[in-house]
Amino acid sequence: MNRGTVNRLLLGVVGLALLAAGALVLAGGLDLYGHLGVDPPSWWPLTSPDQPVLSASSRTRWAGSAWWWPVVITGLAVVVTGTAWWLVAQLRRSGPTTVVLPTPGAPGLRLRLRTRALEEAVESGAVELPEVERVGVRLVRGARHPRLRAAVRMTPGGDPAALAEHFETGPRAGALTSLGLPDLPADLRIRVIAARPEVTGRRHRRRGRPPRVV
Repeated sequence: MNRGTVNRLLLGVVGLALLAAGALVLAGGLDLYGHLGVDPPSWWPLTSPDQPVLSASSRTRWAGSAWWWPVVITGLAVVVTGTAWWLVAQLRRSGPTTVVLPTPGAPGLRLRLRTRALEEAVESGAVELPEVERVGVRLVRGARHPRLRAAVRMTPGGDPAALAEHFETGPRAGALTSLGLPDLPADLRIRVIAARPEVTGRRHRRRGRPPRVV
């Protein structure tokens, strides 16, 4: 499971929890149960506008127990530690920071190339391809070797098959040749912008979504 999937799951769970809590507070604050004639159970939170979110008995139920404060402090520490770990994980790159280059003539010499330099070189070569509007390249960790992950946005009417061939024989092959790398797997994602429909005759103001990217 990659970082993007984990982030979407975490955001989805937190969003659903906040949505449920907000719905409960809104239903109690607007007295929807009374207007709808619904009789919620006794343990249901916030059933009327005059009821606090947490009653006095709920706030002080376990305050006198010896285990209460250690559990509260431990739980808060876990939440803060987990949040800090998640934040650090977002700031950290998902791929290697350098690439080791082969040195056939000098076995004891180790050459390293910054990952961003390699990404910029491939981006510069890909953006010059025909019908390419925007390019983004990242070097990520693969199962065995680093992989190039490229996202290309094409102009309307572009040919994705031709672009894939040009990318393979152009920027990727150029990076392999210039750096002397034996192999560099690549994942290419192509998006073609839909063409705007031409309007003839009188101009009408259209309301709707902007042109979608496919």
